[in-house]
Amino acid sequence: MSWLPSLELWLSRLGALAGFTTLAIALWGLFRGQTRAAGRETGIAHRYLRWPYLLIATILYVAVCILLWRPLPVVLSWPARLVALILGVLLYFSALTLYLWGMWTLGEMFDASSGFGVRLRAGHRLITRGPYAFVRHPMYLAVITVGLGALLIYKTWAMVFFALNMFGLTVRARREEQALAAEFPEEWEDYCHRVPAWLPCIRRN
Repeated sequence: MSWLPSLELWLSRLGALAGFTTLAIALWGLFRGQTRAAGRETGIAHRYLRWPYLLIATILYVAVCILLWRPLPVVLSWPARLVALILGVLLYFSALTLYLWGMWTLGEMFDASSGFGVRLRAGHRLITRGPYAFVRHPMYLAVITVGLGALLIYKTWAMVFFALNMFGLTVRARREEQALAAEFPEEWEDYCHRVPAWLPCIRRN
């Protein structure tokens, strides 16, 4: 299949453009979040969830990925390569779309958090519409899925590192849930009863 390498190259470049564009949008959203007054904070959020630390952490993470950008020692037949590419593209681009949808839905509530602490903003509101009507952590689900899709597209050690790292978002999600439960006790409890954390479920009437 002489056309397959060209297709892989074209889609990998398109994926890189979409990924870095999404990262830039997210960083801009985090920068805007720094201008709003802080509300409830947990853990050591007040130390490390500031713009300089976020920028340095992003640069270091990208640098590690660049150093690990080496192909995996895996040789696939062309049908397997094509299936991996199609599945990877479907996962990757749909997950980027979900991430941006979640970020747009959060609006001014979008801000940084970590496994070490969470910072809500003054006047924080619990968002339950958009993708948050289906799962409680759509953006984290999106990032995990992006990692899996990118691994199938690029097949590098950097993407193994990224994909495995992103499962750590489950810890961050628990931290956020604790902060939101403290801020909106009754509303949060009702929301948790109605909406699953990670995978949407089909409810039968």
